[in-house]
Amino acid sequence: MGIEGSTAERAAREYAYDRHSLAVRILHWINFIALSALLMSGLQIFNAHPALYWGRSSYTGVPPFFELAHGFPSWLTLPGGRWLAMGRRWHLFFAWVLVINGLTYVIYSIASRHLVRDLTPTRTDWRSIGRSVIEHLHFRHPTGEAARRYNVLQKLTYLFVIFGLLPFVILMGWALSPRLDTVIPGWVDIVGGRQSARTLHFIAAWALVAFVLVHVFEVLVSGVFNNLRSMITGRYVVEREHADRTP
Repeated sequence: MGIEGSTAERAAREYAYDRHSLAVRILHWINFIALSALLMSGLQIFNAHPALYWGRSSYTGVPPFFELAHGFPSWLTLPGGRWLAMGRRWHLFFAWVLVINGLTYVIYSIASRHLVRDLTPTRTDWRSIGRSVIEHLHFRHPTGEAARRYNVLQKLTYLFVIFGLLPFVILMGWALSPRLDTVIPGWVDIVGGRQSARTLHFIAAWALVAFVLVHVFEVLVSGVFNNLRSMITGRYVVEREHADRTP
């Protein structure tokens, strides 16, 4: 009786729905693995010459504008140590994983209308930007039916990362490959040369790291178990609003 009563009370207080499709969940975790491997193998490549320059070459006599005396610690690198050749192989492999996975996600999002339905800001969203900023600054998170939808800042951030930051990182990585550069000769000079592209690739990669850290922080403060469960099983629990609660 007590268990049944508790279950009934909980059902009146909250309900679960399928937040993420199986495809989105699989693509999300592939993305996580690929980005982690890319960051760590990229740091290993950077450690071979831990300095950043601007221009076509690092042999101009102009000192680097950023330099790490000892590079990044080995525990942050893959496959480990200072194995530059293998680090490049890992980096290139997971770069292709990221590209293929990203294209699959975009195609799926368009075909399933996930892009339009869940990520494209509405007129109401645009009018709520100011309120959303204030709510984030005060660590207030949506409840009830509002918790089922991404807020406008989430939508804009995801769109920027998917269609702006990630393609830019990939493009600047492309600029570092002499073989790939021959597909469109001379285009690397548009960004100032290979060393400029390397610097932009490095900066954009850390911008991605910043995004992931903020994303993880939001997951933690808005309900880590509920959020993780939704990205593993798809099931997300929402608190009923007072007006919606059944008697």
